[in-house]
Amino acid sequence: MKTSKTLLLSAAALCAVWLAGCQTPESRIKGSPEVFARLTPDQQAMVKAGQVGIGFTPDAVKLALGDPTRVTERVDATGKTEVWHYTEYETNDGVFLYTGYYHSWRGGPWGWGGGWGPGWGGYPYYDAYPNRRERDHIRVSFNTAGTVSAVEQENP
Repeated sequence: MKTSKTLLLSAAALCAVWLAGCQTPESRIKGSPEVFARLTPDQQAMVKAGQVGIGFTPDAVKLALGDPTRVTERVDATGKTEVWHYTEYETNDGVFLYTGYYHSWRGGPWGWGGGWGPGWGGYPYYDAYPNRRERDHIRVSFNTAGTVSAVEQENP
């Protein structure tokens, strides 16, 4: 009895982690309705469509796109700009590989999202693709006021 209960709890926990990686703008809106309510009607429509625009706050960008894969900082003559990168992975011959929050390095060297063993920092699905390349499919730049100043996106 104790073993089946443990297996059931383990399966439930695994499903919860898996579903967390499959968020949509709609599920993120449900999780932060107060952020969504502060947006203009035009911004709300864009967020629902998974799009971002000039003047969006970081919270609005997260509603539309989720957490960035990585964050960098650019410094130029106008000052510092924070850049959020949303990446995809592909093989060297152009075959698209699934991307998502749990496919990137997060946290320490153990457990889901932090690798699968000591010193390992990735998702095991990619073991078969050692020559994969990462490319940004969207970049969102924030100005010093903390709002979106530029969006770079691939054409479909």
